[in-house]
Amino acid sequence: MPEAETTRSDTGQQSAPDFVYAIFIRADIDTVWNALTDGELTRRYWGHTNDSSWQAGVPWEHVRSDGDGKVDIRGRVVAMDPPRRMVWSWASPADYDRPEKRSLVTYELIALGPDTKLTVTHSDLEPGSKMDKGVREGWPGVLSNLKTLLETGEVLREEQWPAPDQVDPDAAHPPAGGHDQAS
Repeated sequence: MPEAETTRSDTGQQSAPDFVYAIFIRADIDTVWNALTDGELTRRYWGHTNDSSWQAGVPWEHVRSDGDGKVDIRGRVVAMDPPRRMVWSWASPADYDRPEKRSLVTYELIALGPDTKLTVTHSDLEPGSKMDKGVREGWPGVLSNLKTLLETGEVLREEQWPAPDQVDPDAAHPPAGGHDQAS
């Protein structure tokens, strides 16, 4: 892989166990794929736009949708096979140039008739890091919000989500999943 796509495991350093989460969504595979790549839809269920042309080798950015334009995560698209599989690197902007801080996200979609199974695998995470903890706490909320949006047209009610200090007193950001929650 080019340097910009090298991740923690490529450096020979130990990685945390992969985070793997599968969810079944009452929407066809093309609808789910579109929701994963369309910035306006990601804004609705993630509180960020995922900005990219979604071609292998190009950058992507996870940009807050609260109007300040802050990029919380950035990476590069590693592989694309629409609408079945997408792989991209993931790091905080401050750590992007440090391969040992870069991880990988893989989306795998399987059509189940009119429904879709989506499996997210987040690998190459630094054991015990804030990123590792944030990923493990954030993905279930993000994916539940995606499922709810696609099945009902609405996102989950944010007023019931815990405040950042209720989840992790040391967290710089709340867990992902609601409109204004960072990953």
